[in-house]
Amino acid sequence: MAIRSDGPLAGGSPARADIEVALRWLATRKDGTPPRFLRYAIEEPASGSAVALGCLVEPTASLEAAESESLAFAVWGLMVDEIGKLGSAETSRRRCTLMAAFRLPPVPAAETGWKATLDDRFHQLAGLPGVFGDPRPTTTTPMHKAWRRAVGKLADCLAEKLELLRQDGRAWQGYAEIGRRAAEQPPRRLSSDRRSGGGSRFRAPSPGAQPVFVERMLVRVVMHRRQVSRRMTERDVVAREDGVDGFDVLASAGRTADLSELPVKAIWACRLSTPRAGPPAPARLQFPKVLRRGDRHHFVSETWDDDPEDWKRWIGVVVDHHGIAPGAFDDHGRPIAGLTVQVNCDPQCLPDACWWYAEQTEPERLRRPPDGDRHLLEVGDGFVEHTFEEPCQPREEYGIFFKWPVE
Repeated sequence: MAIRSDGPLAGGSPARADIEVALRWLATRKDGTPPRFLRYAIEEPASGSAVALGCLVEPTASLEAAESESLAFAVWGLMVDEIGKLGSAETSRRRCTLMAAFRLPPVPAAETGWKATLDDRFHQLAGLPGVFGDPRPTTTTPMHKAWRRAVGKLADCLAEKLELLRQDGRAWQGYAEIGRRAAEQPPRRLSSDRRSGGGSRFRAPSPGAQPVFVERMLVRVVMHRRQVSRRMTERDVVAREDGVDGFDVLASAGRTADLSELPVKAIWACRLSTPRAGPPAPARLQFPKVLRRGDRHHFVSETWDDDPEDWKRWIGVVVDHHGIAPGAFDDHGRPIAGLTVQVNCDPQCLPDACWWYAEQTEPERLRRPPDGDRHLLEVGDGFVEHTFEEPCQPREEYGIFFKWPVE
C-alpha cells in the first residue's frame, strides 16, 4: 500500500533532528523488530508508529504502487546499508551499538538473540573483546556513549539519503531486497575468540594497494588431473575511498617452474575494461557504477589455465588491497565472511596430502606439516575446503598446497 500524498505522513524534507528522534524511538521498542513498526506506520497513518516514524517512511511516497511490506523493507534496507558503512571493522563501537539497538545480526557469542530492552542489549555487548576496552566494562555507560555518537551519525547519513530518495523514486532500487535479506537472515554470532578475528587489527596496506576491503571471498577451484580447469571467485568488497570503479585481478597458482598469471573472465556484476590480448596480465574488472567510500559491491570473476602441460602445487590468494575479514559461519556451518578456498580435486588424480598456509615464504609452504597438525586438510573423496579464521593481512598470501603422488 503506497502512502497517500494527503495523509499525515506527507510533508517536506525530513529534518535531521526528527530522524534522530525517530531512530531513538525505534530502538527502544521492546515488542518487535524495526520492519514491523515501519510497516505499521505505513499502513496506519493515524497510529503512534506513524507519528514517530513519519520522517522515515514519508519519502517512500516517491515509490508508486508499491506494497506496504516492500516500502517498509526499503526503509529498513536503507538503514541496514548505512549502518554497514559506519566503522571500519566488524568490531567498530558505532557499528556494534547500532546493530544491538536495531537487533541486527550477528549477536554476541553465547547469545541466542538480542534481548528486549535497549539497556539489556547493550549489556550483551560487554562480552565482545576488543570493542569496549579490556578489562571488559561492568556497566553499559561506554555503550550508551557510543550510541549517542552513532545514532547522531546515522541520522546525518539518513537525512541526506532520504532527501534524495524523496525526490527520485528510482533511487530506492535495491534497498527493499537488502531489507528483506536482513530481516530473513538466520541468527549468527560474533565470536568471542581472538583467533576468529575478535578485536583483531589490520596492518597498513602498501601505498599502491587497491582501495577496497574484502568482507567475503569465496574461491571455488575445479581440478582436471593436476591442472586448474576452472577457478571462480566471488567477492564482497567495501570501498575505502570515493571513486572506486573496478578491481584489478591477477590470479596465481603454484607451478613446477614458477608462479604463473592466469587469464581472467568477468562473470557477474563486472566487465573487463579492455579485451585481453597477448600474454596474461592484470585484468581490470569494471563495476557497473562508481563506488563511494563505504559502498559495497558483490562481483564474480573466473580464471582458467592456458597451459595444460604444467601442473599446480598450490592455489594462492595474494592480498593486494586493505585485507580480508576474519572467517565467520552461520548456524549451519556455511562460511559467510572471510576467505574460503574450496577445491574439487579430480577423483582420478587425488593429492597425497593438502595443507593450508598463511603468511609463509615459498620454502616454508613446501614443507608438509607433521601428522596431527591443524594445517593439514582432509582429502577424502577430493573435496578440500578451508576458511581462514584469522583476518588476511595486506601484502600477504594465503592458500592451499598440494602434495602429489610421485610418478
